[in-house]
Parts: sequence; structure tokens; C-alpha cells
Amino acid sequence: MIEDLCAKDIMLKDVIVSSPTDLVAAAKLKMVRANIGGVPVVDGDELVGLITHRDVLLAGSEAMGLKVGDLMSKELSTVTKSVNIKEISRIMSDTGYQRIPVVEDKKLLGLITQSCIIRAFADNIDKK
Repeated sequence: MIEDLCAKDIMLKDVIVSSPTDLVAAAKLKMVRANIGGVPVVDGDELVGLITHRDVLLAGSEAMGLKVGDLMSKELSTVTKSVNIKEISRIMSDTGYQRIPVVEDKKLLGLITQSCIIRAFADNIDKK
């Protein structure tokens, strides 16, 4: 049933990431090529931020020469792999965030996007 699903059940596991030392232009190129709106920023295995296409657009053309670490959001809402879909949906609804990193001991395990939530509902709506 849908309410039994947790982050580990619905998260994307092969996540495209950026480093805080990457140029913003490189992060933007990753997003465009993968047709995604944002990427988690990791230093080694540790999640340190998130950069979105919107962040890049709002910063203007001069942002292309900046480092990702200069532009990324550092205050993130994250979940562990055992958080249920209802709580994840509530976080997204309350914050307006479109992507929530799944972490354990600061290590990025996966990413939940709005599409993950929609796919989970579509796949499980008729299951009883």
C-alpha cells in the first residue's frame, strides 16, 4: 500500500552530483544534458548543498564563472531512508522544495523528486 512506502522505496539511486569546487557552468551543463532541475552537491561522499537551475538563472550570467560552492543552497531539508512517503510529501508541500536528498550520516544515498512521489502513487494507487 502507498502509505507503507519509505524513502528507500521511491528514491533515485543513481544521482547526478556536483562538487563545491566545480564551476557553475559545469553544473548547469550537467543539468541541461540530463534534463533535470537540480543536483546535490557532495564533497567526497558528504552532502554539502544543492544547486538548481533556478539558482543559476537568478544569479545571472556572471554566475557561470563562480564555483558551485559559492551559489549552492546549504540549508537543506533531508530525510533518512526510513521516512515514509506521507512525511516526504508533507515536507515538499510545506517547503515548496522539488527535491529532497536522502542521507545517512551526512552521506548521500539518493534523491526524491516530485516525479518520484507521482510515480509511487501511480504505481500503487489501486493496490490494497
